[in-house]
Amino acid sequence: MSIRHVFVIGAGTMGNGIAQVAATSGYQATCMDVQSTALEKAKAAIARSTTKLLEKGMIDAEQKASADAIQFVPNMNAMKDADLVIEAATENPEVKLKIFKDMDASAREGVILASNTSSISITKIAAATNRPDRVIGMHFMNPVPLMKLVEVIRGLGTSDETAKTVADICKVMGKEPVEANDSPGFISNRILCPMINEAVFALQEGVGTPEAIDQVMKLGMNHPMGPLELADLIGLDVVLFILEVLQRDLGEDKYRPAYLLRKMVDAGHLGKKAGRGFYSYQ
Repeated sequence: MSIRHVFVIGAGTMGNGIAQVAATSGYQATCMDVQSTALEKAKAAIARSTTKLLEKGMIDAEQKASADAIQFVPNMNAMKDADLVIEAATENPEVKLKIFKDMDASAREGVILASNTSSISITKIAAATNRPDRVIGMHFMNPVPLMKLVEVIRGLGTSDETAKTVADICKVMGKEPVEANDSPGFISNRILCPMINEAVFALQEGVGTPEAIDQVMKLGMNHPMGPLELADLIGLDVVLFILEVLQRDLGEDKYRPAYLLRKMVDAGHLGKKAGRGFYSYQ
């Protein structure tokens, strides 16, 4: 199947980033969200991002115009014309399974249904549809327009054709597809979230301040961003959810979330999106 129209569900940070990259890569892009305020914020975020990229010479005027032409819609009606649907909704199993049932009913036969999930089983998601061979994980990294990696995850029934098509799409988008097995946390978060969790334990136990912990990892290990700063960017609620998935599905206590992480999520200190996490963003 020739891919021309990419339909993205979810207008948050990841969703609008995926829509932007699809548009600047030559695809017709549509971004859908049930919340009108989310669509308005997404449109403004894409405009800011593409303006900066144009000024820096990272995209040209034609790509900027393509991003400006992204359609923002409140329902799945326009999905009937889509060739690829990418779900980038909140990291909640019940929400995602409901969305995939709706996607399966709305998308044409043969259309690939992809999820940007960072931890939920693709096999489980695919089972909510009548096309498990056309369901796959496309785990983009934040910020989507700048990060090269897309973790591609096959479910138990994902076909070779679907995997190849998605890998080719990633390359058109200027991304590097890396295939991972459908295991809890895949590759990226199986390694990343325990590191973040250990940094939270270090803070909880008074080993160092947030600034000290992040500086050690940046200056000593050449990480571009410290683990606590990165947790704020990802969202502390998302980090907590992934750790809970790892602990439950792998049965290992080493994935037990730090108490401080739970406490901060309970307090609503979710990181950058909430204006406060390990650092203040007021």
